[in-house]
Amino acid sequence: MSHSLARAVLVVTALFFAAFFVWPVLQILEGGFTDADGHLTLAYLGALLANPTYLGGLGNSAALACATTALALLLALPLAVVSDRYTYPGKGLLGSLILVPMILPPFVGAIGIKQIFGQYGAANALLHHVGLLAPGATIDWFAANQFWGVALVQALSLYPIIYLNTVAALANVDPALEEAAQNLGCTGLRRFRRVTLPLIRPGLFAGGTIVFIWAFTELGTPLVFDYDRVTSVQIYQGLKDIGANPFPFALVAVMLAGSVAIYALSKTLFGGSGHAMMAKATSAGGARALPRGRAWGCTLWFGAVTFFAVLPHLGVILVAFSPDWYGTVLPEHYTLDNFQLALGHDLTVPAIANSLRFASISTVVDLVLGVAIAYVVVRSKVRGRHALDFLAMLPLAVPGLVLAFGYLAMAQDGKFFSFLNPTRDPTILLVIAYSVRRLPYVVRSAAAGFQQTSETLEEAAQNLGAPPLKAVVRITLPLITANLIAGGLLAFAFAMLEVSDSLILAQKQAYYPITKAIMELFQLLGDGKYLASALGVWAMAFLGVTIAGLSLVLGKKLGAIFRV
Repeated sequence: MSHSLARAVLVVTALFFAAFFVWPVLQILEGGFTDADGHLTLAYLGALLANPTYLGGLGNSAALACATTALALLLALPLAVVSDRYTYPGKGLLGSLILVPMILPPFVGAIGIKQIFGQYGAANALLHHVGLLAPGATIDWFAANQFWGVALVQALSLYPIIYLNTVAALANVDPALEEAAQNLGCTGLRRFRRVTLPLIRPGLFAGGTIVFIWAFTELGTPLVFDYDRVTSVQIYQGLKDIGANPFPFALVAVMLAGSVAIYALSKTLFGGSGHAMMAKATSAGGARALPRGRAWGCTLWFGAVTFFAVLPHLGVILVAFSPDWYGTVLPEHYTLDNFQLALGHDLTVPAIANSLRFASISTVVDLVLGVAIAYVVVRSKVRGRHALDFLAMLPLAVPGLVLAFGYLAMAQDGKFFSFLNPTRDPTILLVIAYSVRRLPYVVRSAAAGFQQTSETLEEAAQNLGAPPLKAVVRITLPLITANLIAGGLLAFAFAMLEVSDSLILAQKQAYYPITKAIMELFQLLGDGKYLASALGVWAMAFLGVTIAGLSLVLGKKLGAIFRV
């Protein structure tokens, strides 16, 4: 790419981020830190931090993020080590099933888990059946402690992100280092703690950072659990008087500061290349066979974790296929009517069409911008490329809830972007929101492809008379097709099931995406949760096929897409 073309890409992408990333964030800061006369003030922040309701919400959000990340780490780390180091029966199948929790937004899984562990759910029915619970007695497992219900559902949904990063990190560890430690008498857990763990810490921290930020700002799951003592729900409830109340702005600003601080800490501590490794050929390495009993123990352990992780999905599926599930271990009757009613409902078919339209357009935008940014960062020497790379990855640190609130603020009447006001038509804002939020995945995938493809191929084409841009399009892009497909599919799949942007920006029923339709259906009395579950099963099937395809294309490299 010529220097002038690289600079043009840098300018265009910088303008895009200035308008649709930096400007929304500035609107939040303006609303939270300026008074009615436009003067800088900390009064709103001070009042917020002195208000026990808001302060308690921030504390609960932080505690929820810590609990979710800790639970996810406890699930993911042992599984990743066992998967990387040993062979056992069913390893291939179980390794694929471990990705299943990612095929459903956590808040949809919460519908299933509430059905199983509710007061008249499957868990209590099972306890009655085996005689461990007195007739007529009930336990509402999560009503008494909604905090741990939300944390558990989120951890079961998000732990594969840490798992993928850990497996990718373990694959890069030179076995010779561990063998050297073993020869010096450092064995077992001590060797893992003193040698292996420091080597994979960047991968653990990368995955843990994504999980923490995700859980810190998650909106859907607390809404389904009626847990309103968290900042995300308080912000959502404050949308109705966004023009008059400065406290939602201050809350979003505090949430933004916390997320960016965690992201900056991750980049500072582990943003480099990590420990330098010698060539893998220095040692045989590889997974090794276990004695029969221990091998089957690993299989049972993997299977047990996977079963509990997919419980929310099983609950959603059973609800979707049942006409009325109440007080029994399994539904007594099954039907397809919910799927027919869901597809015939006024909300669902337009919602599916809207999501397909929004996600398709945003994916095209991501592919164009992502390839251009990755090429400038990897191939060019233009000044500012490293800042562009940082800016392109920053949406991973800025939660969807924050950005969606920023878009809503900047499109209010009287603002420069008022023509994008989502109360009239949210299409453009939703496409932009989806594009900005998922752009990092395409940039990471494309950058990896460019790094693995020799630049001499392009130089040879240019020496034969091909212009730089034509050489990239005709030579390099076909060679990195797998990377682009992986990044594009991931961006498309997660855009289809985006939660925060959809709940906040889609304010007219005609423009509801799938996730907003599921939430609205769930809140309907009567058969609402059954229709919502049926739509959730469709979403599961769609994202499941996508994740399976990505796993086949990228294998262990899939975790690199979730790096900060």
